[in-house]
Amino acid sequence: STAIRGRVDDRSRCLGVLDRQAAARASTRRATIGGVKTTPYRIGVIGGDGIGPEVTAAALRVLDACERRFGFRTERTSFPWSGAHYLATGERLTLEKMTPIREQDAVLMGAIGHPDAPRGMIERDVIIGLRKGLDLYVNLRPVVLYDDRLSPIKGKGAREIRMTIIRENTEDAYTQEGQRTGVGTPQEVASVPMRFTRPGVERIIRYAFELAVKNGQKHVTLVDKANAIPIQEIWRDVFEEVGKKFADVRRDAMYVDAAAMWMVLKPEQFDVVVTTNLFGDILSDLGAALAGGLGTASSGNINPGKVSVFEPIHGSAPKYAGKGVASPIAAIGALGLLLAHIGEADAARSVDRAIRDGLQSGEIKGVEAGSQRTDDVGDWIARAVAH
Repeated sequence: STAIRGRVDDRSRCLGVLDRQAAARASTRRATIGGVKTTPYRIGVIGGDGIGPEVTAAALRVLDACERRFGFRTERTSFPWSGAHYLATGERLTLEKMTPIREQDAVLMGAIGHPDAPRGMIERDVIIGLRKGLDLYVNLRPVVLYDDRLSPIKGKGAREIRMTIIRENTEDAYTQEGQRTGVGTPQEVASVPMRFTRPGVERIIRYAFELAVKNGQKHVTLVDKANAIPIQEIWRDVFEEVGKKFADVRRDAMYVDAAAMWMVLKPEQFDVVVTTNLFGDILSDLGAALAGGLGTASSGNINPGKVSVFEPIHGSAPKYAGKGVASPIAAIGALGLLLAHIGEADAARSVDRAIRDGLQSGEIKGVEAGSQRTDDVGDWIARAVAH
């Protein structure tokens, strides 16, 4: 249909080269012998916990198919960082131990979180640790409706649900653990600073406007809560300053509570949404729900021109671990974002098209755990990519 065809085009633009430096990196690998690029991409792999290793393995089989079809090579390095690794060894990810990760072109990560590890510790070490340690200041969350039947909103399909959420990834209340005093007493107080810097705010807003121009979306919405949190006026000020330099891009600002409402009632009014770390964390899951649930949602943690980390946004789902029933679609979608980042845009589009064709044709039965065997979904997409 016209609506679906238009949506594919929009998604393809999002899966295009995410920054010019990525294109430059890719160009260094264009020398070929017999149609195969001679310099491999260095890809790090963090399978993680729970269903993470299973869905990552499915994504890597799709990567194998992409290599054969599109004539590039990868050199993969596995990293053990996870709750399971901590419980077995006591070892935690530190800045010093990120050195080999920094040497990669990109990292594909599964899911992090183990029920027997101290609550939140491994997530802070690995997920937030990598974001801070590698300065992955962009969290890219495409809201992708692969099939209109996945939409939870009556009358809203691929034509209406077509946005990209850009979340600032290194500042806000996530940068420190905060403190609790007087625990268990009537005088207990818990606090954490909400910290923003002008360079941090400016670079994420500039990224959002540049992405809108590249994608032809021409509309950027800032989401904040400046009326109730006065320090967030820094976002309004910088948004106006940067926005004036992009005369062809329409801009507006919205409070986060209103944005949450309008994303459900009228999602078609959003193209590129740029927001804080905290609000982006929340709104991106709402965006995932609009696209059919966490089983379809992928993200990129990006430092333009440098090593970046790509992952499904679902959790480790330990109750499904080892059963082979977790959907790998979000992990394979993350692979598509990774391929776009390193400059393999044709391969990225092929992955996206295979997921879409599988769901629309019924070959992929659904996006929820138990809909189909993990390996069956991964193998079907790999075969589709290969042709």
